[in-house]
Amino acid sequence: MKKTLLAQALCIAFVSSAVALPVHASEAELLQKIEKLAAELDAIKAELVATRKQAAIVEKKQEVLANTVNTTVANNATTVSAGNASMASAASNMMQKTVISSYGEISYSRPTKATNQAQTDVGRAVIGITHRFDEKTKMVAEFEWEHAIASSGDKGETEVEQLYVEHELNNNLRAKAGLFLMPVGLLNTTHEPTAYYGVQRNFVETAIIPTTWREVGAGLSGSYDNGVSWDAGLTTGFDLSKWSATSSDGSDSPLRSIHQEGQLAKSRDLSLHAALNWRGIPGLLVGGSVFTGKAGHGTTNFAGNDARVTLWDVHTRFTPGRWDLSALYSRGTISNTEALNLTFVGQPTPVPSSFFGWYTQAAYQLWKSNDYSLTPFLRYEQFNTANSYAPIPQGLGVAAAGTEKVTTLGTSFKIGEGVVLKADYQKFKLDNNRDRLNLGVGYSF
Repeated sequence: MKKTLLAQALCIAFVSSAVALPVHASEAELLQKIEKLAAELDAIKAELVATRKQAAIVEKKQEVLANTVNTTVANNATTVSAGNASMASAASNMMQKTVISSYGEISYSRPTKATNQAQTDVGRAVIGITHRFDEKTKMVAEFEWEHAIASSGDKGETEVEQLYVEHELNNNLRAKAGLFLMPVGLLNTTHEPTAYYGVQRNFVETAIIPTTWREVGAGLSGSYDNGVSWDAGLTTGFDLSKWSATSSDGSDSPLRSIHQEGQLAKSRDLSLHAALNWRGIPGLLVGGSVFTGKAGHGTTNFAGNDARVTLWDVHTRFTPGRWDLSALYSRGTISNTEALNLTFVGQPTPVPSSFFGWYTQAAYQLWKSNDYSLTPFLRYEQFNTANSYAPIPQGLGVAAAGTEKVTTLGTSFKIGEGVVLKADYQKFKLDNNRDRLNLGVGYSF
């Protein structure tokens, strides 16, 4: 192409010169024109050389630019790939995560009429471990020590409070298997000292609902966008053959005295449970639960093999603004106890056929500053652990127990969200020798 341009330039120059020369031009004039054309030709050559050099420079720059672009793209691709790998690794690490949790409480109790019975107790210390294998599967375990020392000569206990695996299925459905807490009441599944008012847990959810109550089995649970959640399952149940008619354990808490806690639990008779809760309005919870199962397990020479334990509750909690309002009613029955109680004639604690309890509670956050808050509360409750007995021959039975009525007035002073200092005074209607002042400290994380 460059040679073509040069030839065209020469032709144009000669033609132009020929056209421009006069017909009678002298030799001198002709030589002058030729010299001029030669000069112009030299200029054209120089310009072509310069153009050729400029083209080479541009070509080199284009090559360098192309190499730079290719290198940058390659480097960016490597960076993005490495970033994706790093993000995938981080996500995997987040999915596979082990969390340690704990809660504990220490209390001081001083009866107002028997001050020599004042006592201090390390009520419980709990260590929890939750490990998430992936985004859908986890393991939950809790290990508890009660009353500071556990040995054959002490009143303390050490126990596995929870030990189960849970897997998320589709459509907000979860399945679990192992030792887990029963979804009853307000405290059984949420019982850390920072989660309830009062130095001690309320009587209804300890004497009637034996918090913390757990069974071994399998369960399903689900939740929906409209605020409805549910739980259901098949588990071990109570063992009525453990009932002691000579001790006060059954009168303190009928179900606590016969629960199995996963310890070599008799499992011929399994139990069913179901719970339904609604949280469709912010701050409001309304729900209930039921548990039922036979408690004899075909025990040899046992008169209570046909007995069935049933416990149900309804509950609500509302937290508008600084208020925290709650109420609960629970009732339990043990059926087919007539033959068993005939074997307990003359003993102080036969098996009751019904027991119940209810409470209402109001708390108000009176003061809050930074990490500190002060919340006084008032609770009134009634409970009866032996409301009735199955009929037996006249003169051989035991009278139903009276209904105890307890008023608790106290306050909680929270330090952040993990530590609470508590104080309350409890007034008993039926047995005022139990009136007492309580102080406590608790934590959870």
